[in-house]
Amino acid sequence: MIELKRIDQEQDLKAAYSIREKVFVIEQQVPADAEYDQYEGTARHYLATYDGVPCGAARWRVTDKGIKLERFAVLQEYRNKNVGAKVLEAVLQDVQEEHADKQIYLHAQLPAVKFYKRHGFETEGDMFSECDIQHYKMIYRG
Repeated sequence: MIELKRIDQEQDLKAAYSIREKVFVIEQQVPADAEYDQYEGTARHYLATYDGVPCGAARWRVTDKGIKLERFAVLQEYRNKNVGAKVLEAVLQDVQEEHADKQIYLHAQLPAVKFYKRHGFETEGDMFSECDIQHYKMIYRG
């Protein structure tokens, strides 16, 4: 069973950071100083569990362009088990309840573009590189 919670305890934040470390820093070779930034303290963080095991993480934050969804990560052994979809649905619901008037966007890694399109996002602009990974900006259209 997949459960998702908005993080409000230090141990859950540590679990989310551990997931991000495994997915981004180890698996994708993103430099640790690029993965953890000045927004950690102000972003809203989430943790997903699968049968009680921490396996997914995400965050969102307010920017001058709207609400940016970021750091969506699912451990490799839990991919294709609907964890990412549950995380995205819960994050979108929270954001829409709190910021219904703001644009929602994200920077999707190229392999994830189809996933986000299935959930109401559209690409905007040209492909670009962040940390040597190809991305598209995507806007939520609902």
